[in-house]
Amino acid sequence: MILSQTAEYAIRAMAQMATLPRGQAVRATDLSKMTHIPEHYLSKVMRKLVARGLLESEKGHGGGFKLVRPRKSIRFIDILSAVELDLEPNRCAFGWGECSGKNPCMLHPAFTQLKDAYAKWATKTTLADLAEPPKQP
Repeated sequence: MILSQTAEYAIRAMAQMATLPRGQAVRATDLSKMTHIPEHYLSKVMRKLVARGLLESEKGHGGGFKLVRPRKSIRFIDILSAVELDLEPNRCAFGWGECSGKNPCMLHPAFTQLKDAYAKWATKTTLADLAEPPKQP
């Protein structure tokens, strides 16, 4: 998988949150069961999403987590950035540390295509897109 465990859990949790009616809160315990994410790990992820302004947390009876913004304004890149997953544009897949078009490794062209497609997906895809059926080519 391309994503780290934390990034995958963040997207999974936010995708589940996107299925809830607007403004409805969900407790971490319930979200953990819905997403099959260990509650302790989920709590850490949710704190990062709250800190980034994607979720809000309410304590007490009827509290829990809820989306702060409309689904259509929450891009996957927002979620990934919240858990500190960067696309690392100059990282070398061959292990050189950094490579570029001027000093490419043998994997640079293929990995550039992959990173570009990944960046396009992450910046264009929103939580609202999850509710829409895939478009046929």
